[in-house]
Amino acid sequence: MLESHQLACVRGDRSVFAGVNFSLEAGDVLSLQGPNGSGKSTLIRLLAGFLLPAFGEIRWDGVDIRADLAEHRARLHYVGHADGIKALLSVRENLAFTCALNGATNGTLDQALDTFGLGPLVDTPGRFLSSGQRRRLSLARLLAGTRPIWLLDEPGVGLDAESRGRLEDAIDGHRRSGGLIVLATHGDVRIEGTRTLELSSG
Repeated sequence: MLESHQLACVRGDRSVFAGVNFSLEAGDVLSLQGPNGSGKSTLIRLLAGFLLPAFGEIRWDGVDIRADLAEHRARLHYVGHADGIKALLSVRENLAFTCALNGATNGTLDQALDTFGLGPLVDTPGRFLSSGQRRRLSLARLLAGTRPIWLLDEPGVGLDAESRGRLEDAIDGHRRSGGLIVLATHGDVRIEGTRTLELSSG
C-alpha cells in the first residue's frame, strides 16, 4: 500500500500544493491531472523520494518512506522527462545496463524490447534514435526487472498512437499483476479503471 497523508510542498515562499491524501493498493492506477505548474511532476518526485515534503508523510505499508529511502527507491521504477539514453551505447546495451542494475534476465530484456517495438533497433546507437524511439527505450526499462511501483511523469510525450497503445497495455499488465502506478498525464494515456487526482495551480 502506498499512502500520501496531508502532503504539502512549498518552493520559496509559494505553496505548490497542500493537504494531498490518497491510498493506493495493488492493482491501482492514479492519474495526476492539472494545468502546468500545478505540481504533478513535483508530487511524483516526492513519491520517488527525490524531494522531501514541507509537511505530511508518504508511507509504504504504513511506514514513512524516509525511514529508508534507498529501500524505497529499490521498489520503484521512475520515468521522468529526461530519457537518460547513453548516446554511444546501442539500444540493447542501454537496456542491458538497466537489467544489470535491476537483476533482470536476458529473457526479460528481450520481452521489454519486443513490447515497445524495439526489436529491429537493438544494434542502433542511442545517438541515432528519434525522440519517440528514445522514449520507447526509456519506457522499456519498466519491464527490465520487476518492481511494484511505477511512477510515470507524462510517459506518453513523443509517442505515436501505436506506441501509446503499447504503453497502455504495459501499464494494464502491471496493474493486473498486482503492481500500482502513479502517472502525470494530460489525458493522452488512457487506462480503464483509473482513479484521478486533480491538482489546481495555486
